[in-house]
Amino acid sequence: MYSFFAMMARMKYIERWALMRNSMQENISEHSLEVAMLAHGLAIISNEKCGGSLDVSKIALMGLYHDANEIITGDMPTPVKYYDDDIRDAYKRVENVASHTLINKLPDYMQKYYQPLFFQQEEEKEAWRIVKAADKLSALIKCMEELRTGNQEFATAEETTKKALREMNMPEVEIFMKEFLPAYERTLDELQSK
Repeated sequence: MYSFFAMMARMKYIERWALMRNSMQENISEHSLEVAMLAHGLAIISNEKCGGSLDVSKIALMGLYHDANEIITGDMPTPVKYYDDDIRDAYKRVENVASHTLINKLPDYMQKYYQPLFFQQEEEKEAWRIVKAADKLSALIKCMEELRTGNQEFATAEETTKKALREMNMPEVEIFMKEFLPAYERTLDELQSK
């Protein structure tokens, strides 16, 4: 009996933004779907507008599984995770162990297909950079949604996330933010009319 997929199903129980007062709860299952879609879109923008040659389908899968190890570790709040180098490095080791634990819940013949989705390899550095940008975009979208409900708890997080995205210096991100991000400010009626 292999428990990999049963473990993946538990992503819906891991809540994000634990240190923040949320008007809408978000779990890592919802977040991972959004990151997968955003990463796929960013990869297409990269290929079509920025001269990239990325495997857009694989990047979508990388986005889908990018936080899967949090099934074991939980969602560590960013201020804690990145408090200092020692904590960051220790947490990376914990994430690595958690990822290995999950991969080992697959039969041997399947593990090789999942390892590149859980572990970063140097030759896929640009693909993982796209996934990281999608992760940050997802955080920005969450902040925007919370602020639209009047929840000022996310005001500083929004500014910090925008700054982090700008500092990534990725034309794909700039294009996405110009062409797609403004639509997140619209109502459903406005979205359907255009």
